[in-house]
Amino acid sequence: MGVGIKVEKLNAWFGKTQALHEITMEAPANHATAVIGPSGCGKSTFVRCLNRMHETIPDAKAEGRVMIGDLDVYNGTSPVQIRRRIGMVFQKPNPFPTMSIYDNVAAGLKLNGFHDRRKLNEIVEHSLKVAALWDEVKDTLHKKSGASLSGGQQQRLCIARALAVQPEVLLMDEPCSALDPISTGKIEELIFQLKEDFTIVIVTHNMQQASRVAEFTGFFLLGRLIEFDKTEKIFTTPSDKRTEDYVTGRFG
Repeated sequence: MGVGIKVEKLNAWFGKTQALHEITMEAPANHATAVIGPSGCGKSTFVRCLNRMHETIPDAKAEGRVMIGDLDVYNGTSPVQIRRRIGMVFQKPNPFPTMSIYDNVAAGLKLNGFHDRRKLNEIVEHSLKVAALWDEVKDTLHKKSGASLSGGQQQRLCIARALAVQPEVLLMDEPCSALDPISTGKIEELIFQLKEDFTIVIVTHNMQQASRVAEFTGFFLLGRLIEFDKTEKIFTTPSDKRTEDYVTGRFG
């Protein structure tokens, strides 16, 4: 079983501008939780706070409590340790362009001082298989660069790279927004399979995608969590009029 995420009274700022206000929610273990809302509502800031990437931006800070299982993210744990347990996939695929496919997947492990070649080979193969990419790249692992792949393949390569360090949680910030419908379908299929082993939080502006892949959904507006519930309830009988207006297309 994976670990759940518990967020209590999370606030975040960019300089003096407050981006998140008192966010409290839980993402259950071995499920996908979607975060939806209009542009600029704090979705990406929220997921970046979960693994403390938010604080890599100058003048940005966050306060509150984030628990990943028994790991207290904002209380004395080093960001490096946190990011080993929490993988992240970004909106735009970002493979290392000068590295081979193999080295892209192995990069995080090597950075952590892992150099056992036989074990590396096993982890790279396993990660690519889990990311549904192995059959497409196994003959060119060392010959092709990560940047030579198609957009959809690059995103699955980035997922394999995140999985290689064996995290417990996978954060996905609009992972399909730059992809064609076929590649999007492959990523969504992959999310279903990954839930067996990982807890997933996915930011998406595509409400159909949220309803397809996530069991739970949080609706953000102007930096506040307006409503959090089972996805089916959010999309059929939301408790808040603002949620209803957003999911029915009246604004956003």
